[in-house]
Amino acid sequence: MRRLSGEEARRIAVRAQLLDARRELSVAEVVDELTLVQVDPTAAIAPSVDLVLWSRLGEEYEHSDLTFALETERSVVEHSSFVRPMDDIGLVLATAPREMHPTAVEWLAANEGFRADVLARLDAEGPLTAAGIPDTCQVPWTSSGWNDDRSVNRLLEMLTRIGDVAIAGREERLRVYDLAERVYPPDLEVPDYEVARVELDRRRFGSLGIARATSKANGEELGAGRLGEAVTVDGVDGEWQVDPDALAALDAPDPMGEPVEGRTALLSPYDRLVYDRARALDLFGFEYVLEMYKPAAKRRWGYFALPILYGDRLVGKLDAKADRKAGLLRVFAVHEDGAWPAETGDAVEAEIDSLATWLGLEVTRT
Repeated sequence: MRRLSGEEARRIAVRAQLLDARRELSVAEVVDELTLVQVDPTAAIAPSVDLVLWSRLGEEYEHSDLTFALETERSVVEHSSFVRPMDDIGLVLATAPREMHPTAVEWLAANEGFRADVLARLDAEGPLTAAGIPDTCQVPWTSSGWNDDRSVNRLLEMLTRIGDVAIAGREERLRVYDLAERVYPPDLEVPDYEVARVELDRRRFGSLGIARATSKANGEELGAGRLGEAVTVDGVDGEWQVDPDALAALDAPDPMGEPVEGRTALLSPYDRLVYDRARALDLFGFEYVLEMYKPAAKRRWGYFALPILYGDRLVGKLDAKADRKAGLLRVFAVHEDGAWPAETGDAVEAEIDSLATWLGLEVTRT
């Protein structure tokens, strides 16, 4: 069994997530390599999807680039809580219905009339937000309280998962829905579940580079399963699985013939480099908890602290907030995990300045 140094393991993880010195050319290429980018409405600094794309594409990235890819180019598509490559949507539609919670399946079956009403309205009127669709449910959706009285939203989410409707775009922050046949390619193929599951797992594993055989975060499977080559990592207990292509590329130069180096990046808390918190702790020695749901007095790092990557190390957290009315990026704290050498501090400060420039704000420290 091959043994990797900690540095080698981290380099594989960083490179797989496009966080080395390379810069991809387009939103579509980044999403294709990452396989998915999580959508979350929190915008203390910027929406998570924009932070992920900016950290890969740099200051040239604008949200309108994502809108173009989603609504005009149709190279990517929003499905459930993720932006995915349009080329993968057949795989997603082959797996998502089988993996719905039984309660959701039962509720959908009890609301066939409601489902028919929604599809007929979209067919007649074209793209609509949830607010434009009447609630004609036979059985209202009930939950612990978060989604009560939101039957239209829940139905649209389920119809998206099973492939009846699709997210055609957004009006401000509101999703716009349409019949799936008007959004997805006319030649869309939906394979058998087993075939699709294997391919999605293979693509996810390739985007991670290195993973435990089994690992979950918030119910999402992030493990390698039986894929890859078994290795051990110096200083870390147990076995890991590594993508063979990542092993082959470990010491490969970039196309210009120079070794590929790391860089400094500020990451979304939902970034897949850190989303598996146990993996981040094992490989990077990086402890992180998203604290926006904690009372302010109990937060260690901040409401929406951004993990800080320096080379192949996760070295700290940035506690900041975009105050757009005042035109300021308010930096409350830069939390160092251990004492930083001067070059690390300088690189992080430069990246904070780049973040502010991208946001069109000025940095202020409070």
